[in-house]
Amino acid sequence: MKTNNSKKGRYAAGLILLVAVCVFGIFITTKGLGKNKIGRAQNIELGLDLAGGVSITYEVDGKNVSDKNIDDTVYKLQKRVEGYSTESEVYRQGKNRINIEIPGVTDANKILDELGQPGTLAFMVQDGKSMKTVLTGNNVKSAKAQTTEGDNGAKDYVVALEFDKKGTKAFADATKKNVGKPIYIIYDNQIISAPNVQSVITKGECSITGMENYEAADNLASSIRIGSLPVKLKELRSNVVSAKLGVDAIQTSVKAGAIGFALVCVLMIGLYFLPGVIACLALAIYVLMTLLALNGFNVTLTLPGLAGIILGIGMAVDANVIIYSRIKEEVALGKNVGTAIKSGFHKAASAIIDGNVTTLIAVAVLWFKGTGTVKGFAQTLGMSVLISMFTALVISRFLVTAAYKFGFRSPKLYGKARTLKERDFIGAGKKCMAASLIVIIAGLAFLPINSSRMGTPLNFDLEFSGGTSSTITFDKDVKVNDSLEKKVVSAYEKVSKSTSVQGQKVKANNQMVIKSVELNLSQRKQIEKTMKKDFKAKSVTTENISSTISNEMQRDAIVSVVIASIFMLIYIAIRFKDVKFGASAIIALLNDVLIVFAAYSIGRLSVGGTFIACMLTIIGYSINSTIVIFDRIRENMQEADQSQLKSIVNKSIIQTLTRSINTSLTTFIMVFVLFLMGVSSIRQFALTLMVGVVCGAFSSVCITGPLWYFMKTGFKKQPQAVIEDKSAGQDGQQDAAAKPKKKKKKKKKGIR
Repeated sequence: MKTNNSKKGRYAAGLILLVAVCVFGIFITTKGLGKNKIGRAQNIELGLDLAGGVSITYEVDGKNVSDKNIDDTVYKLQKRVEGYSTESEVYRQGKNRINIEIPGVTDANKILDELGQPGTLAFMVQDGKSMKTVLTGNNVKSAKAQTTEGDNGAKDYVVALEFDKKGTKAFADATKKNVGKPIYIIYDNQIISAPNVQSVITKGECSITGMENYEAADNLASSIRIGSLPVKLKELRSNVVSAKLGVDAIQTSVKAGAIGFALVCVLMIGLYFLPGVIACLALAIYVLMTLLALNGFNVTLTLPGLAGIILGIGMAVDANVIIYSRIKEEVALGKNVGTAIKSGFHKAASAIIDGNVTTLIAVAVLWFKGTGTVKGFAQTLGMSVLISMFTALVISRFLVTAAYKFGFRSPKLYGKARTLKERDFIGAGKKCMAASLIVIIAGLAFLPINSSRMGTPLNFDLEFSGGTSSTITFDKDVKVNDSLEKKVVSAYEKVSKSTSVQGQKVKANNQMVIKSVELNLSQRKQIEKTMKKDFKAKSVTTENISSTISNEMQRDAIVSVVIASIFMLIYIAIRFKDVKFGASAIIALLNDVLIVFAAYSIGRLSVGGTFIACMLTIIGYSINSTIVIFDRIRENMQEADQSQLKSIVNKSIIQTLTRSINTSLTTFIMVFVLFLMGVSSIRQFALTLMVGVVCGAFSSVCITGPLWYFMKTGFKKQPQAVIEDKSAGQDGQQDAAAKPKKKKKKKKKGIR
């Protein structure tokens, strides 16, 4: 009795601590801490697609461009964008590319125009009331920071300059006339240094002294060098987003997430009773932890990232469904609720861990191969997977066990698994495979048809085709109809001097999306002026992508799927100690990818920047469902021999069928609400995921099990052997075998 009371006391203390932590977490996310409101949800850093602003990718173009030249160019651009926003970022990508992100700006085209112009550096002297240019940055051969030692042994930090022949003569004349006076070094109309001339300099070399430290000397040397950089910047990609569009995207996505969350909670409570209520609490904690993690790890939240969090809610339900389905099975076998809870969590652990690890493989590929918003999606989805594992295996277990300890022990509160009739999935396997093959062939057949009728086999968006995409938002009194579309398209054709212009009306948002050949900056400025003057456009947001980027996107899409598939194959083969498990899972995954590809082909869905993210998310989600079935096959095989293989596979699919339907349904609900309420770019993303969820559920139930069986038996007919369904009630050795092994466990300045 004392033992029970002490256990109850520990769980009561644990509940109080959990509630206190949650209340504190809610306080942080709503109010924040300190003067800077640290941790407040409103302070989460937003990407440009949500905050609005300008994103540009430049390629450094020039002969004999060195790493130092590129680093100096980055420094130059950093100096120039600081005037637009203190939150601007300039960073080097790969060997010769530079990314610039400037949030919150309004006159985006002006910024693009200014950044595209080279900065000017000049050495000037006072000539009466005006300033006279002595020489320019083009006359500077080199500028280096150096450390010298003075007469007293103290270190002096200087900038050593060397001029070309023309600069040497000009500088000699200027120093002769201005001894004791300053020579002003001016970059982009700003004085960056004004050292006094101490003597006449005729040899073409001098030193600027009086630097406070080496860093100051190095920065001044960089500023002088960038005035004579032998590089040109070629615009590869630019994206201009209206801040209002970002606000609308956040509001609609949050509403969609809230409605989806509520619907999932209703479904979970209806299916699992008390555990369903606990699952909803665990999901609420998941959302709270996600918001805190976004702030804590300073994650930049993008629109696809926001979708990743909402998708993560649907996927977080998956682990709870696996666990509670197991508990219902144990209760149906007549076990007391305490034993059923313990056994249910124990048996579900391996499937949850394996399923989430394979999803994390897809996330890792997205992270390393993706850029921009795709990488943001990978970051938030990966974080969501890890948090969902914690809430399912730790928080849910604690809450369910606490409920049991406090007297919620009636089996009626936990539900009982219904016994489903055994069906011959093996027999239907070949028919299901044939049905999938028909859909895939139809999708492939549409490719040449699309090419002949519409010019391209797929509806390639900007990222895959290159060009310029503009989203035009009109005043409320403007009717977005066919007549307006023709006039707008005609205006674009006139400016672009091309007939390859496509228009798409978005009546719900009073918008129009126009895709055209790649427009240069002056053409984009002319389009914006025309739209606002002649068509009452409130805003025009543009995205420009060169053919270089689009070719890379196409290559990365194929490479990403291949890499993810290989690593999943290796992981499954190791975990299940049978390469046939891995091979059949990968074949089923390729089936899912090709069916989704067929949907893109037949439905002319837009193949855009989130295409790779969609494909890899579908792969990760589908493999999750497949692993649950394989995990059950592995468990059931411990009590039967090879002659009963067909019955084992059929029984395993039946035992996991309810779980497969429920998890697919909950995820589908979240994505469907996102599709109904999200902005246009998110709708395309959600539509593809819905197709992927459906075909993933179909392939995991109807294809993977039968395919593994056929590979195991060499496609030979095997006799049907019936075995007694008692696997759910087996503990001991079976549990130990199914359980994954635990691994055992940063002065004055002058010229001389």
